[in-house]
Amino acid sequence: MTTGKQGNADYTATLPRKRMGAAVLFSDEAGRVLLVEPTYKPYWEIPGGAVEADESPRDAAVRELKEELGLAVAPGRLLAADWVPPRPDRAEGLMLVFDGGVLPAADAAAISVPPDELRGWAWCTPDQAGERLSPLLARRVAACTAARVAGHTVYLENGSPVG
Repeated sequence: MTTGKQGNADYTATLPRKRMGAAVLFSDEAGRVLLVEPTYKPYWEIPGGAVEADESPRDAAVRELKEELGLAVAPGRLLAADWVPPRPDRAEGLMLVFDGGVLPAADAAAISVPPDELRGWAWCTPDQAGERLSPLLARRVAACTAARVAGHTVYLENGSPVG
């Protein structure tokens, strides 16, 4: 291993860091997806958020589900890894989406959102999701839904499948 000028310093600590997010895709029995409406954005999202320092993406997804929906749910397999290029208002990032499967009606009835962060939540058909999500998130959700059906994980760039 290469060391820095400080002898035993961790070389990996000098490497670039990326913004990372983790989210969970839930469906109901009718195949609609669960979306949340943030108070701080003009569009809806799937539940999730930023991965904190020294936190695994899966642990971040579990934490965000508890914070945003009041649900103690362990997500399933990884559906997608989406590299998002930099924009004028945001650094590049890597977004991971886990499979929440079909959320039982009793769990959905227990959802409680923090009013300072979310206006609410809704089950949405693909058309409704396309209207409520940003174009990037609409592509990501569509790709994740297809990956779930196909039983595989998909690599995305800016919400679109690559390769």
